Amino acid sequence: MGVSLRAYARHRGCSLTAVQKAIREGRITLEPDGTIDPGKADAEWSANTGAARGQKSKRVTKVKAVPNAAVNAVRETLRESGEQVTAGGMTLMQARTANEVLKAQTARIKLQRLKAELINRARAVAHVFRLAREERDAWLNWPARVSALMAAELGVDPHKMHVTLEKHVREHLIDLAEIRPQLD
Repeated sequence: MGVSLRAYARHRGCSLTAVQKAIREGRITLEPDGTIDPGKADAEWSANTGAARGQKSKRVTKVKAVPNAAVNAVRETLRESGEQVTAGGMTLMQARTANEVLKAQTARIKLQRLKAELINRARAVAHVFRLAREERDAWLNWPARVSALMAAELGVDPHKMHVTLEKHVREHLIDLAEIRPQLD
């Protein structure tokens, strides 16, 4: 005794309609009692369907290789969300989870930008760089502006005052150049 058409469809992982169509086309046969013997029907299905009968398949599913960078990005996203990633591979459910996590992260970032809570990193770095350059240039020009006034107040040689001020300002700027902003 075999199984019902619905049970065989579940066994095959296809629809009841696909099983009925296979019976109608003679690709699988029913038992005398109207049930299906799964082992026999599987063999008939394989032998009588698509390429096995010399026909071209209506649907050709190409499996595309997924770039390693994409797989690594999915693994990283899963790790960030607390999912366990096995070394062998990843399931479709894990890939879908990673996709949903990425969508949520992207939506959160877009919302923060709309609320003006985030700024563009490249623009911020360029702005800090420009401000630092302006500050440096202002300090480099300062001795030329004030050395003559200071020399007159102190009664010393204006050129010597300018050279001394410039030397000390440059030393100070070299010390400041070692300070690196933490942007991470």
